[in-house]
Amino acid sequence: MSCPDAPSPRSSPNSGANRSCEVVVIGGTPAGIAFAVRAAREGARVLLVNHTNHLGGMLANGLGVWDTRYERKRAPIYDEVRQAIFDHYRETYGATSQQCADAQPGATGHSNGKFEPHVAETILTRLVRQEAGIEVVLNHYPAAVERTGATIKSVTFANQEGTGRFRATAQVFADCSYEADSFPLAGIPYRVGREARSEFGETHAGVIFMQSVETAPTLDDARKAEAQSALRLRHFGGFQVRRGESTGESDSNVQAMNYRVMLTKDPIRRRPVARPAHYEPAQLRTLEFGAEVAGIPNGKLCLNRPQLPGPHNAYVEGDWRARRAIMDAHWETALAMLWFRQNDSSVPEEERRRWREYGLAGDEFADHHHRPHEIYVREGRRLCGRYLLTQADTLPAAGLARPPLHADSIAFTEWYVDSHACTPRRVSGSLPEGKVMLHQETFPGQVPLRALLPEGVDNLLVPVNLSATHVAWNTVRLEPTWMHIAEAAAHAAVQALEQRVAPAAIDVDALRQTLAQRGVLLAFFNDLESAPNDEVAAAAQYFATRGFFPDYNARLEMPLDQGTSEIWLRATTGSGELDPMVVARAVMAASTRGGPPLSHAEFAERSSPQASAPARPGVISRGEALLLLWSRVRAGSATNPANFSHAALN
Repeated sequence: MSCPDAPSPRSSPNSGANRSCEVVVIGGTPAGIAFAVRAAREGARVLLVNHTNHLGGMLANGLGVWDTRYERKRAPIYDEVRQAIFDHYRETYGATSQQCADAQPGATGHSNGKFEPHVAETILTRLVRQEAGIEVVLNHYPAAVERTGATIKSVTFANQEGTGRFRATAQVFADCSYEADSFPLAGIPYRVGREARSEFGETHAGVIFMQSVETAPTLDDARKAEAQSALRLRHFGGFQVRRGESTGESDSNVQAMNYRVMLTKDPIRRRPVARPAHYEPAQLRTLEFGAEVAGIPNGKLCLNRPQLPGPHNAYVEGDWRARRAIMDAHWETALAMLWFRQNDSSVPEEERRRWREYGLAGDEFADHHHRPHEIYVREGRRLCGRYLLTQADTLPAAGLARPPLHADSIAFTEWYVDSHACTPRRVSGSLPEGKVMLHQETFPGQVPLRALLPEGVDNLLVPVNLSATHVAWNTVRLEPTWMHIAEAAAHAAVQALEQRVAPAAIDVDALRQTLAQRGVLLAFFNDLESAPNDEVAAAAQYFATRGFFPDYNARLEMPLDQGTSEIWLRATTGSGELDPMVVARAVMAASTRGGPPLSHAEFAERSSPQASAPARPGVISRGEALLLLWSRVRAGSATNPANFSHAALN
């Protein structure tokens, strides 16, 4: 049994009618949907424009699996969508069905919840349609941007068929597309390709050849692997070493694209693949094949290959005519590769027999000859923002057990640095050039709001193609992370509307309070579950942006020691802004020194000497102390850090 056709979004096909709203969202990706739905639920009037006739981005175009190492709640819209997919398979097929089991996360590897494309599209489209505050226009792309100084005034959208245009004005714009066509149209600086190793001191930047090894090549690698094993994340084994042929030079190449081809053995749904008109087996033998996502509900299999490194680069800066030609070439190659595996005499008979059982899934992309509506754009333009994420944001900072902390953090990354091939070159024993998978070396980091804000433009937010180097980009470029970032950014947009300022001018402290309160996580913790209106979790999330936690453990039940309490109190009284990294290093030093636990009375006296109410008896826990500090922040009595020098923390 298949999911019913996706409900049509509340759409307005008339290209000629101009629109005026509060928020314009470019791109019906999962991030664009999370942004639009959150903004609408907070009362904003939203226009959502997508370049195809279908919403859902890669979740609705064959991704098939949640690419996340983090299995817990992280942001309400993402949590809602993921749960809706689980619920669909349980309610449609039964709690003991194979479909329900296939949809659930498995114990290891990439089996972290699987789904059919049309199910994801149905759920995401329904989510949009339920919001009266969202108007949707499909099959349109950005064609012009009107900008005055630091303010975008309007975006003009053109129909893909060339039949008309319309102009949309708003106070806030969000580019949540994979292509980020607003950048060149608005004169916004951006990056394409790879930075040199020397530019930011990134060990895995630029032209690179990697080789897989089973054991830790150095003692430092072994220590990182041990630290990884302690994290509550999905783990992947193995190591890689950088080959000497890696020059680290910069270039304009981005990582490979491909279609996620959805296959089935079901004779009723299976659609056979014909011999291609332009069949070149010699060329097909040079391409990767066999990256499979098996066990998708209803017996489906997703192919994550072949890739065409090289020709894909023209997609980034191409117009839609050029992009369609590149997509056609990728699709034709994918079908040719499948036919090759089914029929070519160079393929072992047993393998040919296996692949002849498969065909295109007839209940997917039925209006597009069972071809996904979008190609998997893993990397395109990247914003030049007010903060640039680099490889340093994926590694523990000096003196800490986690990467750099940001006072304006709105989300976190948790995927490993995972770049696909950028060119087809190899050296003996290496992976394809540009392919890098740092399973053990990558640690959860924070995403600052500044990385979403363009240089020189104040009212545009960029949750998808945000500001990052090629290396750091790989920890961001996953749909769960993008949905998380986008929902946080939508809260920033709504706050801007309420304060009648541009998103670049909002009160960041008020934003992080809102996000913490609403269950949009600001930092990764091993030992903390979060949910909307969970005050203890909200307190920990908020103070994670203030430098209270130099590692991944909140330890809320443990007694608060005297040294740590002194740092926390100094960082939450007075006026002026403290660097959270300075605070975190001071906390790390204080925790190393230890000290006696603090009683409720002692903490009350130190935190509020004027208080007259009797304190509770006994030792105060870290969680209890955070709640007291959080209540004062929420009351407005301690919204600024201490008025003293950084040196006073040491």
